[in-house]
Amino acid sequence: MGNVCGVCMHHCRLEEGQTGRCRARRNVKGRIESVNYGRCTALALDPVEKKPLQRFYPGKKVLSVGSFGCNMSCPFCQNFEISMAGEQELESVPFSPKELAKQAEALRTRGNIGIAFTYNEPLVGYEYVRDTAREVRKRGMKNILVTNGAFTEETEDAVLSYIDAMNIDLKGFTESYYKKLGGDLETVKAFIEKAVKVCHVELTTLVVPGENDSVSEMQNLAKWTASLSCEIPLHVTRFFPRWKMQDREAADVRKVYRLAEEAGKYLNYVYTGNC
Repeated sequence: MGNVCGVCMHHCRLEEGQTGRCRARRNVKGRIESVNYGRCTALALDPVEKKPLQRFYPGKKVLSVGSFGCNMSCPFCQNFEISMAGEQELESVPFSPKELAKQAEALRTRGNIGIAFTYNEPLVGYEYVRDTAREVRKRGMKNILVTNGAFTEETEDAVLSYIDAMNIDLKGFTESYYKKLGGDLETVKAFIEKAVKVCHVELTTLVVPGENDSVSEMQNLAKWTASLSCEIPLHVTRFFPRWKMQDREAADVRKVYRLAEEAGKYLNYVYTGNC
């Protein structure tokens, strides 16, 4: 019958040697293990604002690290080369949690505040996030998680106490749209609800023409967010054609500003991106 992976809402049932839809977890002798642990495909010192985080150590930098794999399949993914790749499809450099934390510490003189787990979906390999974040904390530095939030409570609990700030993609506010992307809206909402009680959280919604760009959907999204706290920053960002969605135009800038204005009726901090 195989073993069930409990990391995200897909609950993949995997036979011996089989890899889950995230491409980053496999059944190894009856145990579901991360196959991307310590395998870094991207490493860069970025401005914190690029995560994007506008209200968490603005003006500082953070060492951003990515691996491979993702449990969703957004057709507009800007990092599809690594998020949609498996372990045999790209090169990676091994970094132990201690080695990566030391790299972050060495960059303090350049304004680095810690590590951001980003680029692909970090939580498909949550064990590496947890172990590295512990090492970063030991050095008195910060941990940032950039995630789609489509994970079980158990996975969230494994890392949450080590995370100082998150940017969570709230990709839209209808279940039908989330299903198109291979996700689940209620799972993401539950993830956000828990995270905002523990760390600094900012949300990002990419405005995709004809998909999630109605005023009513933005109203519902912003109202729900405000029900948690009107202090939660929301980034309303402009879609550009990428990967499997190169057949449509970029989102209209005026529409992005219009939706941001609507969100601003409920939330104190709304930012536009890619405009």
